[in-house]
Amino acid sequence: MLKEFKDFIMTGNVIDLAVAVILAGAVGLVVNGFVSDIMMPIVGNFAGGVDFADLKYVLSPAEIAADGTVSKPENAVMYGRWINSIINLIIVGFVLFMIVKAYNKTKTPPAPAAPAGPSQEDLLAEIRDLLKNK
Repeated sequence: MLKEFKDFIMTGNVIDLAVAVILAGAVGLVVNGFVSDIMMPIVGNFAGGVDFADLKYVLSPAEIAADGTVSKPENAVMYGRWINSIINLIIVGFVLFMIVKAYNKTKTPPAPAAPAGPSQEDLLAEIRDLLKNK
């Protein structure tokens, strides 16, 4: 059973899958960093300096005790985080679209098929006709 497991793990498909998962995680970190650290400040600037993550609808405000500690935390709907998620999805989708588009341009197009000449039957018929005319 241990040998079968070793054979299974060492097959090319499992190794390829493991490499793909690790690379996907690394690419995900790069793309998320690009979106959150570069694009979202630009989007927030064009939106009037708003940080969407701070947008919320307060259902019940926090209650603060006399000694300054929070006795009941604020209950709020954080819709700004959801807006951030939507914007992130759009930006990530666009970046992935551009990556796939660039990748597709690097692929070599298939070689055009050689023009088909006359078939053997056509050539034999032509030879027959030439021999008849002699």
